[in-house]
Amino acid sequence: MSAEVQTQNPETVTVEIDGRAIDAPKGASIISVADEHGIDIPRFCYHSKLSAPANCRMCLVDVEMGGRPAPKPLPACITTVADGMVVRTTSERALKAQRGVMEFLLINHPLDCPICDQGGECELQDLALGYGRGISRFVERKRVVKDENLGPLVATEMTRCIHCTRCVRFLDEVAGTSELGAMFRGEHTEISTLVGAGVHSELSGNIIDLCPVGALTSRPYRYTARAWEMLSHATIAPHDCIGSNIDLHQVGGTIKRVVPRDNEAVNECWISDRDRFSYEGIYSAERLLSPQIREDGEWHSVDWQTAIEAAANALKTVVEKHGEQALGALISPSSTLEEMTLAARIIRALGSDNIDTRLRRGDFRDGVRGDGFPGLGLPIPELEQLDAALIVGAYPRHEQPLLNHRLRKAALRGGNVMALNPCGFDWNIELTHEQVVSAAAMPRRLAAIARAVAGHQGVSEPQGLSDWLGDAPADTASQAIAATLCADGKAAVLLG
Repeated sequence: MSAEVQTQNPETVTVEIDGRAIDAPKGASIISVADEHGIDIPRFCYHSKLSAPANCRMCLVDVEMGGRPAPKPLPACITTVADGMVVRTTSERALKAQRGVMEFLLINHPLDCPICDQGGECELQDLALGYGRGISRFVERKRVVKDENLGPLVATEMTRCIHCTRCVRFLDEVAGTSELGAMFRGEHTEISTLVGAGVHSELSGNIIDLCPVGALTSRPYRYTARAWEMLSHATIAPHDCIGSNIDLHQVGGTIKRVVPRDNEAVNECWISDRDRFSYEGIYSAERLLSPQIREDGEWHSVDWQTAIEAAANALKTVVEKHGEQALGALISPSSTLEEMTLAARIIRALGSDNIDTRLRRGDFRDGVRGDGFPGLGLPIPELEQLDAALIVGAYPRHEQPLLNHRLRKAALRGGNVMALNPCGFDWNIELTHEQVVSAAAMPRRLAAIARAVAGHQGVSEPQGLSDWLGDAPADTASQAIAATLCADGKAAVLLG
């Protein structure tokens, strides 16, 4: 009998980490493989959604290859695994390097923990407990850095900064605005805007979550609560239609801040600024906090029972005097489905079907022809896998920042993102084609693109195009867009 020969997957390598044999994909970093298998390696600059600069050096590990140790500890965030590699994260050599890095990081870091908003959830605080010295050997004066004014949302204490550059890389790689950078060199390095212009990205609040220390914190939340005091409630973001997952943090029934909840299928680990900071509107002085009834032309606050009875009597009076069809309900489109269902039940129980949520619409013809909630037609993560996308009548950077992020990832991957709009916008995506035409001319231009697509596909054109174009061929710009959409690969048309 011949012995069974076991062959290794050519796309994987076998690496040993802290005595555990692990099959890992080729090209993966040591730290990503360790994270996947529950092996903890300290880090500051590394983040799974950002590039790895290896500038904090906290993830130094002991590496051995072919029985020969590396001449010095290597950063786990940029060292890729290889077949037969042996990695030790807690050897004396690795721990000595990690403790040395921690000592350097703490040389200039201020002892602000009692007043720092990051206290209790600070990565530096946690790792200093495990890798720091009990007593510092340094007696020299600590450096002090002038704070940056990044705008009304992000507060700064730049003396606390450890130069991990997570914020810089996020704004460059994810937000696409490149508004922050590392200025000067060595001990004099500062994270700053080039001309003091502030940060204006629609996703800027995410640098608060990314900052491993208290250098960047939420300005509205500042000095209002401590991390261990707050209760967390999982919910859905109210200001986008994709259902971004968020957590509300509250103390004593008062919301103190909003943070993202990881969901790779929707928002990954990001949220837009409007979803992060809009909770302040709940406590606006202009917000109605109790039911009111108008008597003699003036509004008076009443209890809920009185208000409910008054509303019920008013509805009954309308039906009795004017009939059921005189009754209608306009429901806020921001209401939950449960609230809409209950409101509809009340109105229908009174004999009326006059119910709507379209408070700011003048043209309702599309509601007759199609689905009221058409959706994207594809899962959100697939947006970043598109080879071609045509955006019509929309500016997703402001309207849907997280969908825009997915489209930007598609463009960075080599996909073609195109736009047809009634005005030009400040895109953070490199567009392959952009057409700016008047609103009145947009139907004709779309008809031209549709005619060109039909020609490329060799099919008959949709009925009614001749009403817009006659027998004229599609223009050159429309032909270019159509050719891009019809090329091999995944394509989509996104309507605003």
